[in-house]
Amino acid sequence: MKKLTTLALSATLAATSIGAHADNVLVVLSDANHLDLKNGQVFSTGFYLNELLQPVKLLLDAGHTVTFATPKGNVPTLDKSSVDPMYFNNDQAELERYKALLDTLKITSLKDSPVISLSRVEQIGYGHFDAVYVPGGHAPMQDLLTSAPLGRLLADFNAKGKTTALVCHGPIALLSTMADPSKFVGELESKGQATADPQWIYAGYKMTVISNQEEVLAKGLLEGGAMKFYPQTALEQAGGQFSSNTVPWVSHVVEDRELITGENPGSALDVGKALLKRLK
Repeated sequence: MKKLTTLALSATLAATSIGAHADNVLVVLSDANHLDLKNGQVFSTGFYLNELLQPVKLLLDAGHTVTFATPKGNVPTLDKSSVDPMYFNNDQAELERYKALLDTLKITSLKDSPVISLSRVEQIGYGHFDAVYVPGGHAPMQDLLTSAPLGRLLADFNAKGKTTALVCHGPIALLSTMADPSKFVGELESKGQATADPQWIYAGYKMTVISNQEEVLAKGLLEGGAMKFYPQTALEQAGGQFSSNTVPWVSHVVEDRELITGENPGSALDVGKALLKRLK
């Protein structure tokens, strides 16, 4: 227990030289290593390498402190399909640098992962954190959208106007702040249409998420399977004001009040830059 407590408290990872005005950023990932598809099919997934680490590297290089968490504190899973130079400007050397950073941070290490649970985050106190970041990969579609602990955290950040950044499939996590996100999601899955929560705290916010068009273009990743619903559809039906790029896969970032959202993997670096700008 002492070892676990020490590990949890030391889960914040900072760059070598920490500035006097360093902030604490919480990065929330999914516990899931798969996404349940239609007709009982299952798609192996997790977080995308660039979506997690491009913003994280910017934060660490600037001297900020980063804490990694999942709802249950499980070790998150890397989506192997994201270990590809195409997500790093087709630069193999750049890919290798980020793979090395992942190894250094030990996020996916079954033995030494610094990842803590959101219940531990609550114990530490939301006030300890200055911003939150949620990367994508398909995994957030499995659990983050209905996570009660995440919903409490995001609601606290919203109430206090604290920077909340999400990218690609990550913005689906915003649904967790609904009064009954499981009911909303269940309606989407069964009927394709869901009743919006009139009290949803993000209703009317301008936002983006991976577009329906991009989901269709990338459906080959699912190896013949089909998602139960697309995140764009979900956020639009929930009351979000969706904005998309004009050309698929190019970077697109939307900022509205405390919220920063990025559309796709190519938006991760720009989301990181927008987040970093808020912390200066």
